[in-house]
Amino acid sequence: MGKFVITKRSNGEFQFNLKASNGQTILTSEGYSAKSSCENGIESVKKNAKDDSNFEKKTSSNGKYHFSLKATNGQIIGSSEMYESTAARDNGIESVQKNAPDADTDDQS
Repeated sequence: MGKFVITKRSNGEFQFNLKASNGQTILTSEGYSAKSSCENGIESVKKNAKDDSNFEKKTSSNGKYHFSLKATNGQIIGSSEMYESTAARDNGIESVQKNAPDADTDDQS
């Protein structure tokens, strides 16, 4: 089972990573000034990860593939790592959809 890990950045902001059961990070949040906002971001991922239309598939300028998860208001709530192929990116999306809804939260901040 996956889990959300909350950490504190060197600039004092909070962020979360969604990690798959193998420990690999599959989604990273923006920085939040308040921990409660970070926790709300996690709840938003849990809610929005179920819907394929909330994932925006992208290609970077260097030819690598990645995705963003958006809330219903269009705001990005998490971004993926870079992948070498579209198939790997699509597997990353499936992993978020599988792991996010029931993931526990590990607060390491």
